[in-house]
Amino acid sequence: MTDTFEITQGASPVILAFPHTGTSVPPEIWGRLNDTGQVLADTDWHIHELYAGLLPDATTVRATFHRYCIDANRDPAGTSLYPGQNTTGLIPETDFDGLAIWKTGAEPVQADIAERLKRFHAPYHVALAAEIERVKSIHGIVILYDCHSIRSHIPFLFEGRLPDFNIGTDGGRTCDPAIERAVVETTAAAAGYSSVLNGRFKGGWTTRHYSRPDSGVHTIQMELAQSTHLTTEAPPFAYDEGKAETLRAHLKDILTRIETFALDKKR
Repeated sequence: MTDTFEITQGASPVILAFPHTGTSVPPEIWGRLNDTGQVLADTDWHIHELYAGLLPDATTVRATFHRYCIDANRDPAGTSLYPGQNTTGLIPETDFDGLAIWKTGAEPVQADIAERLKRFHAPYHVALAAEIERVKSIHGIVILYDCHSIRSHIPFLFEGRLPDFNIGTDGGRTCDPAIERAVVETTAAAAGYSSVLNGRFKGGWTTRHYSRPDSGVHTIQMELAQSTHLTTEAPPFAYDEGKAETLRAHLKDILTRIETFALDKKR
């Protein structure tokens, strides 16, 4: 573990990435956040715990810094993932409700972006890219499964209630159709849960940047509604063991199916 990321290396062809579960904010950045920002509301709360042990030999790469330092799932060039729609940027200016998160006069400037790209964003992605190449060298194929969560009601970002499972493959471009189909079928069969493919969340920069299906690198994003595993989607954002236990069974099915696909391809 570093002050930027932590890695657990495995021999499975599946890599789990966690760009938004970190809550570490250095003091010099923390002091610039206002009261709203210091809630850290836009964390992907407990997602690394939710997936822990579901695929015992999977590699995991987790950013330990908070997305308010810099967002590890955004294009380092600052290009919007969803042009024309409300979203947050490389260093967010607001939270997901559109509320300012920085003290007046302490908002990040261009020099902050350059420094934080070097300090946080780049090391995380150097580590992730290295693990992709390592796993691909073992199997000739790798599936990068990018793990996310978000509140189920955020009018600033989307209308209505978000489905429980939000699968992103950038319109089918980031992975083999069989991988997409396996995930869609598993979520559709999960009783009591709703799901959508390439709805509001089509896969972030990580999913789009690393995908090379023709060369054996497949990527897929899963954005879970936090109502599926939190007691409430408000502070203290407590983990609900009962909800999580039910959800974990379906997540295990997803990961097992995509791992089986990759191992069959290897043969």
